[in-house]
Amino acid sequence: MADPFLYDTGERSRYGCLGHEVQIEHIKAYVCRPSFFTDKAVIVIHDIFGWQFPDIRYIVDLIAGHGYITICPDFFKGTDPWKTTDHWADFADWMKHHDPTKVDKEADVVLKYLKEQSGAKKIGIVGFSWGGMAVHHLMLKNPQLTAGVSLYGIIRDSEERYNLLNPTFFIFGEKDHTISYDQITLLEEKLKQYCRVAYKIKVYPGQVHGFAQLKPEDMKPADKPYIEEARKDMIDWIKMFI
Repeated sequence: MADPFLYDTGERSRYGCLGHEVQIEHIKAYVCRPSFFTDKAVIVIHDIFGWQFPDIRYIVDLIAGHGYITICPDFFKGTDPWKTTDHWADFADWMKHHDPTKVDKEADVVLKYLKEQSGAKKIGIVGFSWGGMAVHHLMLKNPQLTAGVSLYGIIRDSEERYNLLNPTFFIFGEKDHTISYDQITLLEEKLKQYCRVAYKIKVYPGQVHGFAQLKPEDMKPADKPYIEEARKDMIDWIKMFI
């Protein structure tokens, strides 16, 4: 039998969502709004576990609590997300059918919805893991996105990956098994050379892949300060530009 997938999500507590689900053309999405009117919005791109995973819905609600219309679309378009029971040997094939650089059409649909149906004038984007790669891609391609935060996910095989269109913040965990320190160093060197907009790179000590989206009750005490710091940094970056 193949080895299990290396990213162990562990046990997760249940979560009572504050938002609701909507249908936007061919895409389902989870939306949470602040209690007051705002013309500022944030798109959240889920990780491999999909738009219904409790952690990602917690993040949507968290960002909405800071005053943003926040939406997490199903970028897998109804296909199965990765499951904790799946095996690493199958991951490459799964990724072929879930390419994080093939999200442009869905992003445009959601941007149109936010502008025309929600009155959004400034729109940012945040993504985790698979979603972090998608954010990196979109910040290279879509000027409608005012600012972005990519958490532990980067595009690695394109010479154009350093030409960011708008401010982008890259968050990494020091002990992330999916992204080496050499890759982070290369990203920083190349951004210094080629990037013409604001950017930031930060590595959080001792943190593994997926650390920043844990709900408070699922955090280990030793990790909690770094998770809270990463989340504050994420929100501060959004507030700086949106």
